[in-house]
Amino acid sequence: MTATQAQIRVALAQINPTVGDLSGNAAQIMHQAQLAHTAGAHLITFPEMVLTGYPVEDLALRSTFRQSSRRAIQDIAPQLPPELAAVIGYLDESPDGKPQNAVALIYQGKIQATYIKHHLPNYGVFDEFRNFVAGAKSLIFRLHGIDVGIAICEDIWRYEGPVADLAARTPGLVVVPNGSPFERNKDDIRASLVHQRARELNAPLVYVNMTGGQDDLVFDGDSIVVDSLGKTLVRAPQFDDALIVVDLECALASSQPDVILSTEPVEPYEKIIPQSSQRLDDSAEIWRALVVGLRDYVEKNRFPSVILGLSSGIDSAVTAAIAADALGPARVYGVALPSKYSSDHSLHDAADLAHRIGLNHRIVPIQPMVDQFISHLGLTGLAEENVQARVRGTTLMGISNQEGHLVLATGNKSELAVGYSTMYGDAVGGFAPIKDLLKMQVWEIARWRNALATSRGEVAPIPESSISKEPSAELRPGQKDSDSLPDYDQLDAMLEIYIEADGGLEGLLAAGFSQEVATRTVRMVDAAEYKRRQYPPGTKISGRAFGKDRRLPITSKWRENS
Repeated sequence: MTATQAQIRVALAQINPTVGDLSGNAAQIMHQAQLAHTAGAHLITFPEMVLTGYPVEDLALRSTFRQSSRRAIQDIAPQLPPELAAVIGYLDESPDGKPQNAVALIYQGKIQATYIKHHLPNYGVFDEFRNFVAGAKSLIFRLHGIDVGIAICEDIWRYEGPVADLAARTPGLVVVPNGSPFERNKDDIRASLVHQRARELNAPLVYVNMTGGQDDLVFDGDSIVVDSLGKTLVRAPQFDDALIVVDLECALASSQPDVILSTEPVEPYEKIIPQSSQRLDDSAEIWRALVVGLRDYVEKNRFPSVILGLSSGIDSAVTAAIAADALGPARVYGVALPSKYSSDHSLHDAADLAHRIGLNHRIVPIQPMVDQFISHLGLTGLAEENVQARVRGTTLMGISNQEGHLVLATGNKSELAVGYSTMYGDAVGGFAPIKDLLKMQVWEIARWRNALATSRGEVAPIPESSISKEPSAELRPGQKDSDSLPDYDQLDAMLEIYIEADGGLEGLLAAGFSQEVATRTVRMVDAAEYKRRQYPPGTKISGRAFGKDRRLPITSKWRENS
């Protein structure tokens, strides 16, 4: 450390807010601030819009909500340790009453300054152009002689704007509050970006992200601190709440600050040696995302328990295992719903699954109810097949109403993509945990979860027969999924091109798929949009999940081969 540098202790509060729970979120903020103060921190930074939760969507457009957010941040200020500077995300409004994504800089019991997010993302799951108006000014404040710049999430994803402005103003430290949702492999992209921006700004960079589930999004934490050379100093755990405290050496009086909080550098002190958390592999990341997504959907919406149909297939088995990990097996209710076409091994495998996991299990035969529908309506063929699924859905919803469970839909992304589900049948439910998992990914994480259990000396939760058996809806004698669909390895490869990469029919043909198979698959995907719109929400783990990520008209004459 030179005469032109000084130490500063910074805390990153990686926490799980709930949208709209201003009092609960405020309590978390004050608790973390007190912990940081006790740990000797000089500065604490919280995630983007942590006070309101994120994303607030059209709640931002309600003046009552904006005013409540403003009152809450004003109420927090005098309750924080006065010697601790705090950067806290909240919902503000412009002088003309427009919503703004903001952070408050709090010190000595007062809001000393605010910063408004510049870049408002309008892609994928983000609708910030709809919900906010952008800021136009950068903010640098001096704390203990160190000039600290602020940017919010999307602000650092582009060089122009806040990054370029801060680079020209040469801060000694930059803090970045974030609400960055999880998707597969995004953690590596974020880390690379943070390293790059720290080098461009020639200053240490503190990147703090939130945790927890919000509807179909999951926030994975993974906060990171890097030095001015882009070297990682500490990395927070993935998906878990944490308070990370790190000591930094920063340039003194490197800029012309907008706000001066304190000028005197802190006296040198013994540094904390931070410990970075171990990174999760791809399958572990996905499993944790699905567990957290379901857990928080259930807990934040105050459902006491969940219920699902147990077919003994891979989808219901994986869904049940996720639910047990998320909530504990005592809060998971599995129902086997056999018809005359259900095989004996399906009932055995469902019971075996329930025993392995320890969940509640019952059998409700549906054939008498199916027979009533068939006899009264004269149903045959596909209509007879589908009424079985609908009786199952109605039965689950009936038990749900009676006992208070949340019904889980067990369909995967491959089936949802091509419409291989029955509306108001297997598609019923309040949440769909594996909605964004392709079929091959379902098998992949099933094997991973079983291997994890074995490595811990535990019973593997998913029966091997559920993994190895050929998929079948068991709605007619000898039925197999392959009767209606391409093999799943082939189907998933096509869906990766057509949906994830938006490659169109040409992309499928260029990848070597035949005209016949590619055209048939595209037609199935395009025709199923009306089904997807009515499917329950489910945790996003891909870059192109069904829902906000991919918005297509239901009524459309456009065809890829037209």
